[in-house]
This record gives sequence, structure tokens and C-alpha cells, in this order.
Amino acid sequence: MNTSSHFPSGDRPEGRPSRRTVLATIAASPAVIAPLLPATRAEAAPERHGDLLYIGTWGQGQVHAVRFESDHGTMTSLGRVAEVSSNWVAAHPTRPVLYVAGGEQGGLVRVLRIDGASGALRQIGQVETESVPTGTGGLSYIGLTAAADALLVADFAAGSAVAVAVDADGRLGGVVSRVQDTGSGPHPRQAGPHPHHVVVDPSRRFALVADFGADRVFVYDYDRTTHRLSAGPPDGPGAYATAPGSGPRRLAFHPNGQAVYLLNELTADIQTLRWDAARGVLTLRQVLSTNAPGHTGATSAAELAVSRDGHHVYVSNRGENTLVVFSADARTGRLTEIQRVPCGGVTPWSFALHPGGRWLFVANEASGTVNLFRVDPESGRLTDTGAGVAVPAPDCIAFHVRADASGRPRF
Repeated sequence: MNTSSHFPSGDRPEGRPSRRTVLATIAASPAVIAPLLPATRAEAAPERHGDLLYIGTWGQGQVHAVRFESDHGTMTSLGRVAEVSSNWVAAHPTRPVLYVAGGEQGGLVRVLRIDGASGALRQIGQVETESVPTGTGGLSYIGLTAAADALLVADFAAGSAVAVAVDADGRLGGVVSRVQDTGSGPHPRQAGPHPHHVVVDPSRRFALVADFGADRVFVYDYDRTTHRLSAGPPDGPGAYATAPGSGPRRLAFHPNGQAVYLLNELTADIQTLRWDAARGVLTLRQVLSTNAPGHTGATSAAELAVSRDGHHVYVSNRGENTLVVFSADARTGRLTEIQRVPCGGVTPWSFALHPGGRWLFVANEASGTVNLFRVDPESGRLTDTGAGVAVPAPDCIAFHVRADASGRPRF
């Protein structure tokens, strides 16, 4: 697999398995399967019903698509639908638009139009998000605000977070603002700031940046009208400090708006933080390891998600190739581990909960599979369906959900 140096090193887990280890793990795991159908280009695919999954590929310069029928849990590979660098992908919630963050110099974000019938993609625009090229690109995350009126960008290589305006039709306007993180950590991969995730809080007054390199969650002021990020005078941005060498990677708000979950990559722990929306301050409530008791070897946590009802929190652990499920207290957000299950492959780089809440897809990067799990809506527990599709080095998943007759998403 191509792992050329223009991709951010902060996404390479410690102790990445060798090819021999990957193949041995695949052979021992019944859940990792061949493609359900031979890969075909989406342009040649007939019109089908169902949602579309778009899958970025780490270092492969491709975006793949899968047709998913949520009523029956069936997956059909549509194969490669775009040949672009795809560090991260995000889909517009109501428009047929996919955003793809690349690894090239300049911090490129491409805008692609979705053909809902075939799954094919057509580029309709792009934005360069770096003011000064870093020489090595490396966008680690892009995501839309809740109102889908701005795209938030974490530039791992440049150490900055960027807001880009989004037009009513889903096209990108210009870069609205850019903020520069500062700091470093003790790990060799923490020589400088490396933003890994950006989210806007429910009040839409603050933007939180999980910075892998600085061991900080920076809290910037956010203007909901102009989408401008600012450091907040006179002392710069607020910040929550993690333990040195933690490597903050992912953030997620509980629906109650008062709790935030922080996943640290290097220490593979999840923190429950209290969010003071009036002052923009984070306070530690709880720390739990996502490693199993007695864990030895590589330590690397990767992805984090909260169920729509806030009852459950999901984490992927790349060091152990597992998914970990927690129940969440409705009032405090405090977590209790309820399940630990193999991820169905090797190196669960990312996963995504289907908007309907009944399915979870895992991008197992090293084994080259996207695996499907059933979600019990009451208990939150996961069941490996044994279904999956082959995708080269999958790193992230975005959904384009079909609409009903009224134009609302079907789930």
C-alpha cells in the first residue's frame, strides 16, 4: 500500500501491523469477507434504490462507493467512483454533494456532485485552504456545521483550523477564517501543533479543536453568522490540557449539550468533560481506558461517535482491533463500558453510525474491508453481521441518504 510522506504522520498508529500479521488476522477472522459483488464502476451501474456510502482510501487516491439497503442490511459494491486524494470525506445532509479532503500541498477540498441513480461523482469545484503551502499536505478532518452553512477543516500538517463558507446549493465559497494552534508534546509525532478534529458547540458560540500535537483542546470563539473563528482577546484561545503524550484525536458532544467526550489516540483513553457553554470551559469528569485489562503492545484509539439519543458512545481501538461500547448517563454523561467486540478486520481507522441508528460500518484500513454491524437500539450492543465489501485502505465513511416523497431522509 502506498503510504507516501505527503499524508499526515499523526494518523499512522504506533506499531502498525506488518502485511504478514494482517494476512494472518484475516485468515483467522470469519467476519472479513470478499466483496459481495465484483467491483464495478458506478457509471456502468443501473439505477438502484438504497443509500450511498462514500469511502475514502488512505494513500490510494480513490473514493469508493457502496449501495446500502437499510431495510435488509444489504451492501453492493459500486467500486471506484473518483480518483482523487481522500484523507477524509463528508456528505451534505440535504444536497447531492460530497466533500473530499486531500493530502496534496495547499490543503485542497474538492466538491463533487452525486448522481443518486448510479453513485457516480463529478467534480464541480475546489478550495485551497492553506494560506501558505506547507510543502506537505495533510487535512485530517472536514465536517459540516449542524446548519450545513460552513465546512470546518482540521489541517494536521499546517497546524491550523479553517472555516469555509457553504452556499445554499452545497458549493463552497471562500475561506472565511483561519486560526493557528500552538504547542507540542513529548512524543516524536508531537513536534508541533497538529489539529485532528474541529466541532462547533450546540450554542454555536465556540469551536473546539482537538490538537494531537499540542495535547490540547483549543476553544475558539465562533461567529454563527459569519462563521469566523477567532482566538478571543486578550489572552488567546481557551484550552483544556490533556496528559502529556495523549494525542487528542476526536471530540463529540452529548445531546444534552453539557458533556463532551474526548478520545486520545496515543494513550487510547476516553475522557468525559463537563462543558460550560456560558464561558467556553471544559472540566474533567472521568477518564476510562479503551484498552482491555492487561493490554500489551501497540496502543492507538481512532474513532468516536455518540448515538442520536445519547444513550451510547462508540469507540474504535486500533491497537486491539476492537470496538468498545459504553452506556452514557443521561444527566452527567458519565460512561460505563458494556461491550467489547472484534472489529471484523485489522486497524479500524474509522467507523460511522448510519443515520437511522440501526447499523454501524467499520473502515478496517489494514485489512481493506468495510464491515457491517447491527446496532441494538435499546441496549446499544453491536452484532457483527458477517457482511462486508473490499475497499483498498478505507479510512472514512460518509452517507448520502435517499429521501422519501416529501424530500426528507428515509430512516
